[in-house]
Amino acid sequence: MIVTIALRELRSMFLSPLAWCILGVLQGIMAWVFLIQVDNFVLIQPRLAGIDGAPGLTDIAVVPLFGLLGILLLLVMPLMTMRLISEERRSKTLALLMSSPLSVTDIVLGKFCALAVFVLLVISLPLLMALSLNLGTDLDYGQILAGALGLALMLFAFIAIGLYVSCLTDHPTVAAVLTFGILFMLWVVNWAAKAGEEGAEVLAWLSIVHHQESFHRGLIDTGDIVYYLLMIGLFILLAVRRLDAERVQA
Repeated sequence: MIVTIALRELRSMFLSPLAWCILGVLQGIMAWVFLIQVDNFVLIQPRLAGIDGAPGLTDIAVVPLFGLLGILLLLVMPLMTMRLISEERRSKTLALLMSSPLSVTDIVLGKFCALAVFVLLVISLPLLMALSLNLGTDLDYGQILAGALGLALMLFAFIAIGLYVSCLTDHPTVAAVLTFGILFMLWVVNWAAKAGEEGAEVLAWLSIVHHQESFHRGLIDTGDIVYYLLMIGLFILLAVRRLDAERVQA
């Protein structure tokens, strides 16, 4: 049942121009930045050759791609998640979906998985750009795969948050604004932690971007993985509870 909902959602997503426009624009930006980073590395390579422990091509040309893609998708994901539930409610199809034999959990997980597939597609194309460098040099595959894993987990958390917010309103625009506000706060809360504010450790732990740092260094920290899994699980559970309550009231 989850697969059925996911396929239905993916079909609907790619029948609209929004998904194709987002894919095209993101890949254009990533390709441009990638070429600039590679060109910069070629220019500074002679100076790096004489420095012990100097950053390599992976650090200079590949890792920044993951950071940039995270920022871009912080802006884009609210547009993708805003219609997941709110559009169904506004078009009166949510009531039909809720009256079907499908469980609320199937509906929520199906929609989550559909957007997760889209996100993996977005990540895979810059990843292929990075791996193409192996034709002319050696890459740190561990660092690249760790960075891709961290980015995927963060984006799955974005989806879960946006999915829950979409359950709260029948206005997609409102859902998009609220989702962006939550994601932005989770992004910048790390600034207060770095400024040494009271409770800095708690603020750092809450920061969704703070948990990317170890992945970018090529380290897979179980604490960071647990953080993202908790975020994903919490907001999916909240979305299920919200729709369950709506089904009972109906």
